[in-house]
Amino acid sequence: MDAADDLWVPVTLDQCDHVEGPFFHGTRSALEVGDHLVAGRESNYQPGRTINHVYFAALVETAVWGAELAVALADGDAVGRIYVVEPTGPFEDDPNVTNKRFPGNVTQSYRSPHPVRVVGEVESWTAHPPEVLQGMLDHLAGLRAQGLDVIED
Repeated sequence: MDAADDLWVPVTLDQCDHVEGPFFHGTRSALEVGDHLVAGRESNYQPGRTINHVYFAALVETAVWGAELAVALADGDAVGRIYVVEPTGPFEDDPNVTNKRFPGNVTQSYRSPHPVRVVGEVESWTAHPPEVLQGMLDHLAGLRAQGLDVIED
């Protein structure tokens, strides 16, 4: 463990006040300021699965991945969007990425069973090159083929 690892403080539903925004949500959905993202909707990543949390991040880059994957995995001509959001209740580290490949929550990804409110949209963001996105999609397909595309929700 190095000095950077010592700085990570787990974010839990009981202890999330030390994490400050702004927060971002990447999606294929067209939303308006004031809209609420709520749990109980179908997953963008596993069709037919209801998600019990709303996911968001403190890094735009993480939200870009969310938007790009949501679009790539959708049927039709969806457009990726990045929204600035604010949680309306407690939130916690996203267990799908926290402590998985690297110690801590390097992607600054969180989830909440409570709604998050859209407070703005990031109008300009940089998409990943097509080959990088395809690499991620291939990786996810490989996990799915092995039965390892588990979402902890």
